[in-house]
Amino acid sequence: MKRVLLLTVAGIALCSSLVVAQDAPESLLPPGFDSAPAPTPSRPQPASPAPRASATPGSAGGGAVVQPVPSQSASAPAAPLILPENLPSIAEIEAMTTDEVDELLGLKPKFDIPPAARRSLDRVGVLAVTESGMPPRSLEKQPASLVRAALAGTRGPLVSRWGHIMLRRALSSRLAPPAGMNPVEFAALRVALLNRMGEPVVARAIAQSVDSAEYSPALTDAAFDAYLATSDIIGVCPVARLKRDMRKDAQWELARSICAAFAGEANSAKRELDKALSRGIAPRIDVLLAQRVAGAAGDGRGAVTIEWNGVKELTPWRFALANALGLDIPGSLLSGAGNYYRQSAALAPMLPLAQRAQGADLAAGRGILSASAMVDLYSQIYADGEVGGAEGANASLLREAYVAGSVDDRLDALRTLWGADSPDYGRQVLTAFAAARIPPGEDAAADAPTLIAAMLSAGLDRNALRWGKFVDEGSEGWAQLVLAQPRRNGPISAGALDSFLDADGSEEQRKSRFFVAGLAGLGRIDRGELNQASDRLGIDLSRQTRWTRMIDLAARHKNQPLVAMLAGLGMQGSSWDKMTARHLYHIVSALSRVGLEAEARMIAAEAVARG
Repeated sequence: MKRVLLLTVAGIALCSSLVVAQDAPESLLPPGFDSAPAPTPSRPQPASPAPRASATPGSAGGGAVVQPVPSQSASAPAAPLILPENLPSIAEIEAMTTDEVDELLGLKPKFDIPPAARRSLDRVGVLAVTESGMPPRSLEKQPASLVRAALAGTRGPLVSRWGHIMLRRALSSRLAPPAGMNPVEFAALRVALLNRMGEPVVARAIAQSVDSAEYSPALTDAAFDAYLATSDIIGVCPVARLKRDMRKDAQWELARSICAAFAGEANSAKRELDKALSRGIAPRIDVLLAQRVAGAAGDGRGAVTIEWNGVKELTPWRFALANALGLDIPGSLLSGAGNYYRQSAALAPMLPLAQRAQGADLAAGRGILSASAMVDLYSQIYADGEVGGAEGANASLLREAYVAGSVDDRLDALRTLWGADSPDYGRQVLTAFAAARIPPGEDAAADAPTLIAAMLSAGLDRNALRWGKFVDEGSEGWAQLVLAQPRRNGPISAGALDSFLDADGSEEQRKSRFFVAGLAGLGRIDRGELNQASDRLGIDLSRQTRWTRMIDLAARHKNQPLVAMLAGLGMQGSSWDKMTARHLYHIVSALSRVGLEAEARMIAAEAVARG
């Protein structure tokens, strides 16, 4: 209808000399309903007699009443019709999309949903306080520059699985923005950080909690990345349709064409994608994938063949669209891809189970997948029966770790899953519940440190503490339990600490450094013992930096979200060799003081297990 209207307007402009539209029609409302009420007269006026209806010849009292035709003189002439200055030709108008016609006529709405359905920006997030979210007004009086620096400054993954889980909880909570920060910017910073952490599903949920009409360029970019990482290119369509000029890059143009196809404009989308292919605005494979996705919304004509020959690099665009189409990506491209694609594959339900399992260990070790999610994944692999290779073998081993007839057989299955030399932490997450089923005893004491680490990776501290009577004082298992126990009657003994330091064979005695820092942060070591251990290890937990002052100040004011964000800033890195004892001490201490003691204990114990 919009195109017909515009063609009519163009025809008047091009083929006629008329400049004044037809007089506006008379209102069909009864007299007095289409105008403002007249002022009340100061004196009562006699009512005018009602007009008599003239009888139609031959009619009886019950005849039909015919509305008289209104007089032309009663209506005012309409204003001259003002046409756009650069009115397109008829051919150009026919080639336009509905969005382009709307913009030309000034009919493009600012909002795509009615006022009553619009969401408030006072608190943006998906996790309420009743769902373990953090206090919503915690950041209202905090400086925007500090929050912005903490969020933007965390550039990559965190070394700690439990630190990742804690920061994800803070970022997904329903929070009011800090003083002086636009709520859309606050949402954009959080979505972007979640993407960098490998949490596109949560990032997408945060982005979807903001109405499309409120999107800024930064939020659009972050949301677009989240949709690609979840292989959900259609999810960006509300923003792409409403704010088509938000981006100017080739991928955005291709996404808009895909969205046009799913909006019922298959022919227009096909023309735009054909034009993009002929002009070479993007690599050929990118346009072909977009054509294939757009074709899925049309009538199915003009099938597109995807050829990977000559493609030397895997990109998020290619990965997302290939997954959405169910296409197999060549192994040569996947084998050289980075952790981004492995983590995204672990979260993609449309991918084969074996491919998801190949990235699951990495995702679990970083805190993206829970122990329950890992067990669910490998349970599906076992039930499938057709998944072979290492993934099928690991699924069988996991079953043996649960149901084997003897404890020795179950331990053998666990050892095989962990790996002989250096236990994989993702596999420890996978086996957390199976480890909790191993009865504590002297026979399994040699495996106690790994069993305890596996249980604590899923927060099973009560199960882990059952091993307290079977681990030697000063051993690694004992050190993890000292840090993980919810309450301790007093500080540890000097002899036990010395035993641990003497037996520590980790590189640069990293486990010992982290153990001392964790004890200090939790308040489980005397000042004198702390000073002696610090001198022996060559660490200085009291040295101050701008970051330490900020996190200590936030802890002093009991601000959970700000402490979590600053802790994330101090824990970023690819492995635990990037963490310092001083940072760990301030993180554990701050978390304990703001009511996040469970997270503090798990982070401290994890540091010893992975140091």
